[in-house]
Amino acid sequence: MTTFNILVVNPKDHETQIAVYENHKLCYMIGKKHTGEELSRFDSIYDQVGFRKDIVISDLKNNDFDLREVKVVISRGGLIRPVESGIFEVNERLKGDLRNSPVGDDIINIGGLLADAIVADIPGAKALIADPSVVDELEEVARITGSPEIRRKSIFHALNQKAVAKLYAETHKKKYEDLNLIVVHMGNGTTVGAHRKGRVIDVNQGFSGDGPFSLIRSGSLPLGDIVELCFGGTKTKEDMYCLITHCGGLSAHLGTTRLSEIEDRINNGDAHAKLIVEAMGYQVAKCIGEMYAVLKGDVDAILITGELAHSDFLVHTIISHVEKLAPTFNYPGDNEIKAMATNALRVIKGEMKVKEYSC
Repeated sequence: MTTFNILVVNPKDHETQIAVYENHKLCYMIGKKHTGEELSRFDSIYDQVGFRKDIVISDLKNNDFDLREVKVVISRGGLIRPVESGIFEVNERLKGDLRNSPVGDDIINIGGLLADAIVADIPGAKALIADPSVVDELEEVARITGSPEIRRKSIFHALNQKAVAKLYAETHKKKYEDLNLIVVHMGNGTTVGAHRKGRVIDVNQGFSGDGPFSLIRSGSLPLGDIVELCFGGTKTKEDMYCLITHCGGLSAHLGTTRLSEIEDRINNGDAHAKLIVEAMGYQVAKCIGEMYAVLKGDVDAILITGELAHSDFLVHTIISHVEKLAPTFNYPGDNEIKAMATNALRVIKGEMKVKEYSC
Protein backbone atom coordinates (compact mmCIF):
# COMPACT_ATOMS: atom_id res chain seq x y z
CA MET A 1 0.00 0.00 0.00
CA THR A 2 1.21 3.52 -0.84
CA THR A 3 1.05 5.95 2.09
CA PHE A 4 0.15 9.64 1.88
CA ASN A 5 -1.01 12.17 4.42
CA ILE A 6 -3.04 14.77 2.49
CA LEU A 7 -6.11 14.17 0.35
CA VAL A 8 -7.48 17.05 -1.71
CA VAL A 9 -10.99 16.80 -3.18
CA ASN A 10 -12.27 19.53 -5.47
CA PRO A 11 -15.87 19.16 -6.71
CA LYS A 12 -16.80 20.85 -9.98
CA ASP A 13 -20.04 20.81 -11.95
CA HIS A 14 -19.31 17.60 -13.90
CA GLU A 15 -16.08 16.44 -12.30
CA THR A 16 -14.50 15.57 -8.98
CA GLN A 17 -10.78 16.28 -8.81
CA ILE A 18 -8.74 14.03 -6.52
CA ALA A 19 -5.13 14.68 -5.47
CA VAL A 20 -2.96 12.89 -2.93
CA TYR A 21 0.18 14.35 -1.41
CA GLU A 22 2.95 13.06 0.79
CA ASN A 23 3.87 16.38 2.37
CA HIS A 24 5.00 18.60 -0.55
CA LYS A 25 5.16 15.75 -3.05
CA LEU A 26 2.22 15.22 -5.40
CA CYS A 27 1.73 11.45 -5.59
CA TYR A 28 -1.38 11.22 -7.73
CA MET A 29 -4.02 13.43 -9.33
CA ILE A 30 -7.05 12.64 -11.47
CA GLY A 31 -10.28 14.28 -12.54
CA LYS A 32 -13.21 11.85 -12.39
CA LYS A 33 -15.83 12.96 -14.92
CA HIS A 34 -19.57 12.70 -14.23
CA THR A 35 -22.10 12.49 -17.03
CA GLY A 36 -25.28 14.51 -17.11
CA GLU A 37 -27.21 11.24 -16.88
CA GLU A 38 -25.38 10.25 -13.69
CA LEU A 39 -26.01 13.61 -12.02
CA SER A 40 -29.64 13.87 -13.18
CA ARG A 41 -30.54 11.18 -10.63
CA PHE A 42 -30.04 13.69 -7.82
CA ASP A 43 -32.60 16.32 -6.90
CA SER A 44 -29.96 18.75 -5.65
CA ILE A 45 -26.19 19.16 -5.59
CA TYR A 46 -26.21 18.21 -1.91
CA ASP A 47 -27.58 14.79 -2.76
CA GLN A 48 -24.42 14.13 -4.79
CA VAL A 49 -22.11 13.98 -1.74
CA GLY A 50 -22.42 10.22 -1.14
CA PHE A 51 -22.06 9.47 -4.86
CA ARG A 52 -18.88 11.52 -5.13
CA LYS A 53 -17.49 10.12 -1.86
CA ASP A 54 -17.86 6.57 -3.14
CA ILE A 55 -16.03 7.50 -6.34
CA VAL A 56 -13.14 9.04 -4.39
CA ILE A 57 -12.77 6.11 -1.99
CA SER A 58 -13.06 3.52 -4.76
CA ASP A 59 -10.49 5.27 -6.96
CA LEU A 60 -7.95 5.53 -4.14
CA LYS A 61 -8.36 1.90 -3.15
CA ASN A 62 -8.09 0.76 -6.77
CA ASN A 63 -4.78 2.63 -7.00
CA ASP A 64 -3.47 1.04 -3.80
CA PHE A 65 -3.45 4.13 -1.57
CA ASP A 66 -3.60 3.50 2.17
CA LEU A 67 -6.38 5.70 3.55
CA ARG A 68 -5.39 4.90 7.14
CA GLU A 69 -2.40 7.25 6.85
CA VAL A 70 -4.43 10.31 5.85
CA LYS A 71 -4.18 13.18 8.33
CA VAL A 72 -6.15 15.83 6.44
CA VAL A 73 -8.88 15.84 3.80
CA ILE A 74 -9.22 19.36 2.45
CA SER A 75 -11.56 20.97 -0.06
CA ARG A 76 -12.74 24.33 -1.29
CA GLY A 77 -14.91 26.37 1.00
CA GLY A 78 -18.45 27.21 -0.03
CA LEU A 79 -20.83 30.14 0.09
CA ILE A 80 -21.06 30.37 3.86
CA ARG A 81 -21.14 33.48 6.04
CA PRO A 82 -18.33 36.05 5.69
CA VAL A 83 -15.08 34.91 7.35
CA GLU A 84 -11.50 36.03 7.61
CA SER A 85 -8.85 34.41 5.46
CA GLY A 86 -7.58 31.07 6.77
CA ILE A 87 -8.25 27.37 7.29
CA PHE A 88 -11.42 26.10 8.97
CA GLU A 89 -12.32 22.68 10.32
CA VAL A 90 -15.67 21.40 9.07
CA ASN A 91 -17.99 21.47 12.08
CA GLU A 92 -21.75 21.13 12.42
CA ARG A 93 -22.38 24.85 12.05
CA LEU A 94 -20.27 24.99 8.91
CA LYS A 95 -22.08 21.99 7.42
CA GLY A 96 -25.41 23.63 8.21
CA ASP A 97 -24.46 26.81 6.36
CA LEU A 98 -23.09 24.83 3.42
CA ARG A 99 -26.42 23.01 3.02
CA ASN A 100 -28.49 26.14 3.70
CA SER A 101 -26.25 28.77 2.23
CA PRO A 102 -27.00 32.40 3.15
CA VAL A 103 -25.64 33.36 -0.29
CA GLY A 104 -26.84 30.75 -2.78
CA ASP A 105 -26.43 27.23 -4.11
CA ASP A 106 -23.25 26.39 -5.99
CA ILE A 107 -21.24 23.22 -6.50
CA ILE A 108 -18.49 24.64 -4.27
CA ASN A 109 -20.88 24.27 -1.33
CA ILE A 110 -20.46 20.50 -1.32
CA GLY A 111 -16.65 20.66 -0.94
CA GLY A 112 -16.65 20.76 2.85
CA LEU A 113 -19.50 18.26 2.99
CA LEU A 114 -17.55 15.85 0.78
CA ALA A 115 -14.40 16.18 2.89
CA ASP A 116 -16.44 15.56 6.04
CA ALA A 117 -18.10 12.48 4.55
CA ILE A 118 -14.71 11.02 3.61
CA VAL A 119 -13.08 11.55 7.03
CA ALA A 120 -15.99 9.68 8.60
CA ASP A 121 -14.22 6.55 7.28
CA ILE A 122 -10.71 7.62 8.39
CA PRO A 123 -10.19 7.63 12.18
CA GLY A 124 -8.24 10.67 13.37
CA ALA A 125 -8.34 12.60 10.08
CA LYS A 126 -9.54 16.20 9.91
CA ALA A 127 -11.89 17.68 7.32
CA LEU A 128 -10.83 21.22 6.40
CA ILE A 129 -11.65 24.03 4.00
CA ALA A 130 -9.29 26.85 3.05
CA ASP A 131 -9.96 30.47 2.03
CA PRO A 132 -13.63 30.05 1.06
CA SER A 133 -15.18 32.32 -1.55
CA VAL A 134 -16.67 34.53 1.16
CA VAL A 135 -13.35 35.67 2.67
CA ASP A 136 -14.17 39.25 3.64
CA GLU A 137 -11.42 41.84 3.99
CA LEU A 138 -13.26 44.71 2.29
CA GLU A 139 -12.80 48.25 3.48
CA GLU A 140 -16.06 49.81 4.62
CA VAL A 141 -16.08 52.34 1.78
CA ALA A 142 -16.12 49.46 -0.74
CA ARG A 143 -19.40 48.13 0.66
CA ILE A 144 -21.45 51.27 0.06
CA THR A 145 -23.81 51.47 -2.93
CA GLY A 146 -26.23 54.19 -4.03
CA SER A 147 -29.04 52.37 -2.24
CA PRO A 148 -29.03 52.08 1.58
CA GLU A 149 -30.86 48.77 1.15
CA ILE A 150 -28.02 47.13 -0.79
CA ARG A 151 -24.43 46.65 0.36
CA ARG A 152 -21.65 45.09 -1.68
CA LYS A 153 -20.43 41.69 -0.49
CA SER A 154 -17.08 39.95 -0.72
CA ILE A 155 -17.67 36.82 -2.83
CA PHE A 156 -14.74 35.91 -5.07
CA HIS A 157 -12.14 33.29 -5.97
CA ALA A 158 -10.32 33.84 -2.69
CA LEU A 159 -8.39 30.55 -2.66
CA ASN A 160 -6.87 30.92 -6.12
CA GLN A 161 -6.38 34.67 -5.96
CA LYS A 162 -4.44 34.44 -2.72
CA ALA A 163 -2.51 31.37 -3.90
CA VAL A 164 -1.33 33.16 -7.05
CA ALA A 165 -0.50 36.31 -5.10
CA LYS A 166 1.62 34.32 -2.65
CA LEU A 167 3.26 32.41 -5.52
CA TYR A 168 4.22 35.70 -7.18
CA ALA A 169 5.61 37.00 -3.88
CA GLU A 170 7.62 33.82 -3.27
CA THR A 171 9.15 33.72 -6.75
CA HIS A 172 10.14 37.39 -6.44
CA LYS A 173 11.58 36.84 -2.94
CA LYS A 174 9.06 39.17 -1.34
CA LYS A 175 6.30 38.88 1.24
CA TYR A 176 2.68 38.91 0.14
CA GLU A 177 1.97 41.20 3.07
CA ASP A 178 4.41 43.81 1.68
CA LEU A 179 2.89 44.01 -1.82
CA ASN A 180 0.06 45.76 -3.62
CA LEU A 181 -1.34 43.52 -6.34
CA ILE A 182 -4.27 43.32 -8.73
CA VAL A 183 -5.28 39.68 -9.24
CA VAL A 184 -7.66 38.55 -12.00
CA HIS A 185 -9.30 35.11 -11.92
CA MET A 186 -11.14 34.21 -15.15
CA GLY A 187 -13.24 31.07 -15.43
CA ASN A 188 -16.95 30.30 -15.10
CA GLY A 189 -16.98 33.63 -13.31
CA THR A 190 -14.44 36.45 -13.27
CA THR A 191 -13.30 38.34 -10.19
CA VAL A 192 -10.70 41.10 -9.99
CA GLY A 193 -9.29 41.86 -6.55
CA ALA A 194 -7.25 44.73 -5.12
CA HIS A 195 -4.74 43.12 -2.73
CA ARG A 196 -3.16 45.68 -0.41
CA LYS A 197 -0.51 44.36 1.96
CA GLY A 198 -2.05 40.89 2.20
CA ARG A 199 -5.71 41.91 2.35
CA VAL A 200 -8.26 42.04 -0.48
CA ILE A 201 -9.73 45.47 0.18
CA ASP A 202 -12.03 45.54 -2.85
CA VAL A 203 -13.29 43.00 -5.41
CA ASN A 204 -16.20 42.78 -7.83
CA GLN A 205 -19.10 40.63 -6.65
CA GLY A 206 -18.72 38.22 -9.55
CA PHE A 207 -20.97 35.42 -8.27
CA SER A 208 -24.07 37.58 -8.48
CA GLY A 209 -23.35 39.39 -11.73
CA ASP A 210 -21.05 42.29 -10.90
CA GLY A 211 -18.03 42.95 -13.13
CA PRO A 212 -16.87 41.51 -16.48
CA PHE A 213 -18.83 38.79 -18.24
CA SER A 214 -17.18 35.38 -18.31
CA LEU A 215 -17.71 31.84 -19.55
CA ILE A 216 -21.27 31.55 -18.22
CA ARG A 217 -22.00 34.76 -16.27
CA SER A 218 -23.41 37.90 -17.80
CA GLY A 219 -21.46 40.37 -15.71
CA SER A 220 -22.71 43.89 -15.02
CA LEU A 221 -25.79 44.74 -17.08
CA PRO A 222 -27.74 48.02 -17.53
CA LEU A 223 -30.15 48.05 -14.60
CA GLY A 224 -33.02 49.60 -16.54
CA ASP A 225 -32.94 46.73 -19.03
CA ILE A 226 -32.86 44.24 -16.15
CA VAL A 227 -36.00 45.83 -14.68
CA GLU A 228 -37.74 45.55 -18.06
CA LEU A 229 -36.84 41.87 -18.31
CA CYS A 230 -38.02 41.21 -14.76
CA PHE A 231 -41.42 42.80 -15.29
CA GLY A 232 -41.91 42.18 -19.00
CA GLY A 233 -43.88 39.02 -18.36
CA THR A 234 -41.57 36.61 -20.18
CA LYS A 235 -38.96 35.91 -17.49
CA THR A 236 -39.36 34.17 -14.15
CA LYS A 237 -37.21 34.82 -11.10
CA GLU A 238 -35.35 31.58 -11.88
CA ASP A 239 -34.78 32.76 -15.48
CA MET A 240 -33.22 35.98 -14.23
CA TYR A 241 -30.91 34.23 -11.77
CA CYS A 242 -29.84 31.88 -14.55
CA LEU A 243 -29.18 34.84 -16.84
CA ILE A 244 -26.89 36.37 -14.24
CA THR A 245 -25.08 33.27 -12.98
CA HIS A 246 -25.19 30.40 -15.49
CA CYS A 247 -26.84 31.31 -18.79
CA GLY A 248 -24.81 34.27 -20.02
CA GLY A 249 -21.27 35.10 -21.10
CA LEU A 250 -19.42 33.27 -23.83
CA SER A 251 -21.90 30.40 -23.59
CA ALA A 252 -24.82 32.67 -24.52
CA HIS A 253 -22.94 34.55 -27.25
CA LEU A 254 -21.08 31.67 -28.88
CA GLY A 255 -22.99 28.55 -27.86
CA THR A 256 -20.03 26.86 -26.19
CA THR A 257 -17.73 27.13 -23.19
CA ARG A 258 -14.92 25.14 -24.82
CA LEU A 259 -11.99 27.52 -24.99
CA SER A 260 -10.13 25.51 -27.64
CA GLU A 261 -13.18 25.57 -29.92
CA ILE A 262 -13.57 29.34 -29.51
CA GLU A 263 -9.90 29.96 -30.27
CA ASP A 264 -10.13 27.73 -33.35
CA ARG A 265 -13.07 29.77 -34.58
CA ILE A 266 -11.12 32.99 -34.12
CA ASN A 267 -8.06 31.56 -35.89
CA ASN A 268 -10.32 30.45 -38.76
CA GLY A 269 -11.64 33.96 -39.28
CA ASP A 270 -14.82 34.00 -37.17
CA ALA A 271 -15.15 37.76 -36.71
CA HIS A 272 -18.09 37.47 -34.30
CA ALA A 273 -16.21 35.13 -31.94
CA LYS A 274 -13.21 37.45 -32.05
CA LEU A 275 -15.36 40.48 -31.20
CA ILE A 276 -17.02 38.74 -28.23
CA VAL A 277 -13.70 37.60 -26.73
CA GLU A 278 -12.24 41.08 -27.33
CA ALA A 279 -15.24 42.56 -25.52
CA MET A 280 -14.67 40.24 -22.56
CA GLY A 281 -11.01 41.21 -22.38
CA TYR A 282 -12.00 44.86 -22.67
CA GLN A 283 -14.34 44.52 -19.69
CA VAL A 284 -11.67 42.72 -17.62
CA ALA A 285 -9.23 45.52 -18.40
CA LYS A 286 -11.78 48.14 -17.28
CA CYS A 287 -12.18 46.31 -13.97
CA ILE A 288 -8.40 46.22 -13.54
CA GLY A 289 -8.45 49.98 -14.03
CA GLU A 290 -10.99 50.29 -11.22
CA MET A 291 -8.75 48.36 -8.84
CA TYR A 292 -5.76 50.43 -9.95
CA ALA A 293 -7.69 53.47 -8.73
CA VAL A 294 -8.58 51.67 -5.48
CA LEU A 295 -4.85 51.15 -4.84
CA LYS A 296 -4.19 54.80 -5.80
CA GLY A 297 -1.82 53.77 -8.58
CA ASP A 298 0.57 52.04 -6.18
CA VAL A 299 0.59 48.60 -7.82
CA ASP A 300 3.54 46.19 -7.83
CA ALA A 301 2.06 43.78 -10.39
CA ILE A 302 -1.07 42.63 -12.19
CA LEU A 303 -1.58 38.85 -12.05
CA ILE A 304 -3.88 36.96 -14.43
CA THR A 305 -5.05 33.43 -13.65
CA GLY A 306 -7.90 30.95 -14.09
CA GLU A 307 -8.94 28.62 -16.90
CA LEU A 308 -9.42 31.43 -19.42
CA ALA A 309 -5.85 32.59 -18.86
CA HIS A 310 -4.89 29.74 -21.22
CA SER A 311 -6.21 31.90 -24.08
CA ASP A 312 -3.30 33.83 -25.54
CA PHE A 313 -5.71 35.99 -27.54
CA LEU A 314 -7.72 36.98 -24.45
CA VAL A 315 -4.65 37.59 -22.28
CA HIS A 316 -2.97 39.71 -24.96
CA THR A 317 -6.18 41.73 -25.33
CA ILE A 318 -6.17 42.49 -21.61
CA ILE A 319 -2.46 43.28 -21.47
CA SER A 320 -2.72 45.67 -24.42
CA HIS A 321 -5.02 47.84 -22.28
CA VAL A 322 -3.19 47.66 -18.93
CA GLU A 323 0.51 47.09 -19.64
CA LYS A 324 1.36 50.73 -18.82
CA LEU A 325 -0.17 50.43 -15.36
CA ALA A 326 2.13 47.77 -13.86
CA PRO A 327 4.13 44.65 -14.82
CA THR A 328 1.72 41.88 -15.82
CA PHE A 329 2.19 38.15 -15.21
CA ASN A 330 0.09 35.22 -16.42
CA TYR A 331 -0.57 32.07 -14.35
CA PRO A 332 -2.87 29.95 -16.57
CA GLY A 333 -5.25 27.49 -14.96
CA ASP A 334 -6.03 27.49 -11.29
CA ASN A 335 -3.72 26.77 -8.39
CA GLU A 336 -6.45 25.56 -6.07
CA ILE A 337 -5.24 21.97 -5.68
CA LYS A 338 -1.70 22.96 -4.76
CA ALA A 339 -2.95 25.80 -2.56
CA MET A 340 -5.19 23.44 -0.58
CA ALA A 341 -2.39 20.90 -0.19
CA THR A 342 0.03 23.60 0.98
CA ASN A 343 -2.47 24.84 3.55
CA ALA A 344 -3.05 21.29 4.78
CA LEU A 345 0.68 20.70 5.18
CA ARG A 346 1.05 23.90 7.19
CA VAL A 347 -1.62 22.60 9.55
CA ILE A 348 0.11 19.21 9.88
CA LYS A 349 3.45 20.91 10.61
CA GLY A 350 1.89 23.29 13.12
CA GLU A 351 2.68 26.38 11.06
CA MET A 352 -0.96 27.44 10.79
CA LYS A 353 -3.78 27.19 13.28
CA VAL A 354 -7.13 25.77 12.27
CA LYS A 355 -9.91 28.26 12.90
CA GLU A 356 -13.34 27.45 14.28
CA TYR A 357 -16.31 28.44 12.17
CA SER A 358 -18.64 30.10 14.64
CA CYS A 359 -20.54 32.66 12.59
